[in-house]
Amino acid sequence: MLNIKYELVQNRKEKPDQNKLGFGRYFTDHMFIMDYTEGKGWHDARIVPYGPLSLDPACMVFHYAQEMFEGLKAYRTPDGTVQLFRPDKNIERMNNTNERLCIPKLEPSDVLDAIKALVATEEAWVPSVEGTSLYIRPFIIATDVQLGVHPSKSYKFMIILSPVGSYYPEGIKPVKIFVENEYVRAVKGGTGFAKVGGNYACSLRSLNIAHEQGYKAVLYLDPATKTHIDEFNSSNFFAIKGNKYITPKSDSILPSITNMSLETVAAHLGMEVERRPVHTDELSTFEEVGECGTAVVITPVHKLVDKPTLESEEETVYTYGDGKCGPKSLKLYNYIVSIQKGEIEDPFGWITYVE
Repeated sequence: MLNIKYELVQNRKEKPDQNKLGFGRYFTDHMFIMDYTEGKGWHDARIVPYGPLSLDPACMVFHYAQEMFEGLKAYRTPDGTVQLFRPDKNIERMNNTNERLCIPKLEPSDVLDAIKALVATEEAWVPSVEGTSLYIRPFIIATDVQLGVHPSKSYKFMIILSPVGSYYPEGIKPVKIFVENEYVRAVKGGTGFAKVGGNYACSLRSLNIAHEQGYKAVLYLDPATKTHIDEFNSSNFFAIKGNKYITPKSDSILPSITNMSLETVAAHLGMEVERRPVHTDELSTFEEVGECGTAVVITPVHKLVDKPTLESEEETVYTYGDGKCGPKSLKLYNYIVSIQKGEIEDPFGWITYVE
């Protein structure tokens, strides 16, 4: 059991309206911090009042981007208890990212203890309105005060919490997405499989231009040939064809825990599951297409617009459904959300309770 020290606030913040949470706009009263020092390891686990950090301008994280983050959620069940969805998989992915970035690994049980302790401390912040949850953001930053390219010898591991609604204001309504043919998100041998800020920062330019033209997100193609689907700017890609759940297999995409879970649920519900390279020629053959990830869960795609560049007038438009979430996507969404919210029995052993 991780030894955690507590410094609690005297006066708690006023909580926001659960019907107007948005995503990532509000933060709870406390945060978790643990330090790493070479020769000492991870130490001084503590829960303290949420607030600004004081960091030297020469901290290595600012200059060489040695950092990582994760994202998972806590849910309020109908009987009022609070539960986590597959935190073990987030912790496993976290340490895979740490290994890639030469960040010291964390003991998985310590990370789970920290998450549970902080969520328990902030239990009153876990919302109960339909479509809401408590978003959990663990992250690590390099804190050595030095200029020079090498792994840091000191780090901070932190967790912050945010009560959230839907990632997109429209909820599970289908969206229009641009197929990116110019820029790439990641390459084979790079950090595409890791959850690092740089993967998201490099998506901002095309995403900003896409937003200006009315698109909700960007779909990236494989960096080598631009002929196969990789993933969206912040979530995985899946498609429905007949009774098949299809999702790309690629070395340059993030292994989404939601996507893995949807594959399991799809098979459980009698669907065939295919994780394989997905050629862009197949886009016209799919009946349903969607984004999937912790933040969005499932967001159906109504239109994919494929153009050589965002400024080009030449385009191919792929349309899915009639402006509503497709029946199989909706069935998958309802099943996985019902497990997350404790509305049905979890047949897979995915739930961890916060006590």
